[in-house]
Amino acid sequence: MFLDLEQRDPTALAAIDEQGHQLSYGELCAQGKLLSSRVPAGSLVFLFSENTFGSLIGYVGFLSYGIVPLMLDKDLDKELCEHLLSTYRPAYLWRPQGEEGLDQDAIFSLKNYELVPTGLEHCPLHQDLALLVSTSGSTGSPRLVRQSYRNILSNARSIAEYLSISSQERPVLNLPMNYVYGLSIINSHLLQGATLLLTTRSIMQREFWSFIKEYEASSLSGVPYTYEMLKKLRFMSMKLPALKTLTQAGGKLLPELHGEFARYAQDTGRAFIVMYGAAEATSRMGYLPAEKALEKCGSMGIPIPGGCFDIIDENGNLVEHDDVGELVYYGDNVTLGYAECGADLQRGDERGGCLHTGDMVKRDQDGYYYVVGRKKRFLKIFGNRVGLDEVEFMIRGAFPALECVCGGTDDRLYVFITDEVFSDDVKQFIALKTQLNHTALRVKVLPSLPQNNAGKILYAELEAYYDPL
Repeated sequence: MFLDLEQRDPTALAAIDEQGHQLSYGELCAQGKLLSSRVPAGSLVFLFSENTFGSLIGYVGFLSYGIVPLMLDKDLDKELCEHLLSTYRPAYLWRPQGEEGLDQDAIFSLKNYELVPTGLEHCPLHQDLALLVSTSGSTGSPRLVRQSYRNILSNARSIAEYLSISSQERPVLNLPMNYVYGLSIINSHLLQGATLLLTTRSIMQREFWSFIKEYEASSLSGVPYTYEMLKKLRFMSMKLPALKTLTQAGGKLLPELHGEFARYAQDTGRAFIVMYGAAEATSRMGYLPAEKALEKCGSMGIPIPGGCFDIIDENGNLVEHDDVGELVYYGDNVTLGYAECGADLQRGDERGGCLHTGDMVKRDQDGYYYVVGRKKRFLKIFGNRVGLDEVEFMIRGAFPALECVCGGTDDRLYVFITDEVFSDDVKQFIALKTQLNHTALRVKVLPSLPQNNAGKILYAELEAYYDPL
């Protein structure tokens, strides 16, 4: 089976949900097998995920028996869903019971999920293809990342090694299953026989904290937005005796916030581990060892076990430490490539274990890597190269209570904030720090910043607020 789950103690707990229900490894394997017996091997299934037993059983069962799931948010927009259906033509849907869509009746149900045949015929699937994930999380982009069994297993092993995961761990899974960070938690912990704590609650809800206290969560994971909210919730004053590990990925954390959580972890005998990754590398490529969290504050760390990094300039030449260039990653977890239509699912490995990340980084003399920004997140404004990520960090550092993101086109920089009171101060601050002419700057106030359900900013949606050229 997937991750050799049949070798686990069948009586050990694989998962506990927020109602306190328990799922053993034996039940997970048996129910995954039962579900998959209804679906021919080599089939494509749309798995509309949520953090529940039904979703987990579908994920594990399909990957165990040669069935390829596309992981989607159960609340995916209907129009986007229809577009994906017409593009990839899955044979089945595995979804929460009671969901609308398709006229066909369910042929099987289990743990509040149902299996619905679509009547569609999809293209043949490559034998190495194990899993499909969208490049844009909850927005369900038709551009998918094709992951192989080797990709998933190698990344799970690396993560389990550098996090020292044991069967005694109880990670709380609050990140979505259709998000590769969430999947990496599932894979690396099931590989080691640990117990997942599944919740659909947000960290902003009291029930979330009651759940992790009652079932003694040993680790908590989040994106930068999660840590911003944890600070507002005064997380560092909470009594959570079972919690021993905090992990962060999904974007660069503000150095000040990184430092605060690193100090908290050091003072309380916990581990705070910043990580770096992408769906194109299955999930994880780099990590900052907990013992270096303070000394290398702001760094995303070193390559994961089994992986390695290079930095190249725009001509493909290697660059030395302290010089900025594009990060290139090598490892068995580099995925097969993208898919943009059904025919692409027949393709094999198009990357050969090498991924040009599109991230601009520098390396210090000790071999630790620092993300400067995205290759595509730079503007040329009146001939000056401006890094949007760098501007965001400057603003957040100067206005810590303000939510902000940056976007733009060449010769025009947009800053989106959520509080009009700061508009003039932010504009003056940017002009002073960047030395850009005020005519190139636009500060716009939005009711809220567009985010997916994992808390990542949806930058593409900001373009609707740009001024007409």
